[in-house]
Order: sequence, then structure tokens, then C-alpha cells
Amino acid sequence: MQTTITWNGKMAFSGKTPSGHELKMDADEKFGGENSGARPTELLLNAVAGCTGIDILSILQKMRLEPASFSMEVTGKRAEEHPKRFTDINIDYALEGDLPEDKVVRAIQLSKDKYCSVSHSLNATITASYSINGIKGEKEL
Repeated sequence: MQTTITWNGKMAFSGKTPSGHELKMDADEKFGGENSGARPTELLLNAVAGCTGIDILSILQKMRLEPASFSMEVTGKRAEEHPKRFTDINIDYALEGDLPEDKVVRAIQLSKDKYCSVSHSLNATITASYSINGIKGEKEL
């Protein structure tokens, strides 16, 4: 998977996802942005919830169960010091319908422990390379 993100001035960035969707990111005005897009950290919380939500629905459907409604309340706690990473993320799942508790619990556990690629990517090794004016940098980052 690959994507390109483009700087749009000040602290704003835009991109197009590999699936063709537009994405805008920006910083708060107090940090030099213009509040023209979501914060990257906001997108991260939404990505974790979206990933696990898709997993859970898929698992429930395989169990021949269909929620009447499904929402998630996501809370992220961040460290006080830089890099101010998320130290805790809590997802409160709210499902409605004729759903046996043991099946819902099993679907949530499978997503959390095995399937959600976004949450498991939070432990990813991140490498970086760079280029300046089209010339690839030689320092390893």
C-alpha cells in the first residue's frame, strides 16, 4: 500500500488514499495551522475504531448475526511529554439487536487480539528515508 501526502502551506496537508478518497489534515490555529482538516492523531483514533468495527461486523456476519445498530465511543489518553503518544486507547462498543453476549465478546476479542491491523500496527517498526530537490538522502533514519 502506498499513498502520497502533499503540503498545502502553513501546517496543512492533503492526500488521496489508495482507494481514491480525499484526505485533509491540519494543525490547530495555536500551532500555526488553520483548522482546515483533521489532526493526524484524530485520524489514528478513527482508524483504530473503523478497523475493529469492520472486523467485528465481519465476524458477527459469519456467525449469522446482524446488529440493528452499532457505534463506538473511542477515548485516547496521551503522554504529557513528547512525542505525546497514545498511552491508552479505550473503545466502548454499543451494539443493538438480537445478539448473544458470548458471540459479541468473541468478535471483539478476535478483532482486538488477532485481526485489527491498525491497532497492531501501532507497534510497527517505522523506518524513514528522504529526498531533497529530487536527490535521495544518504543518511539512514
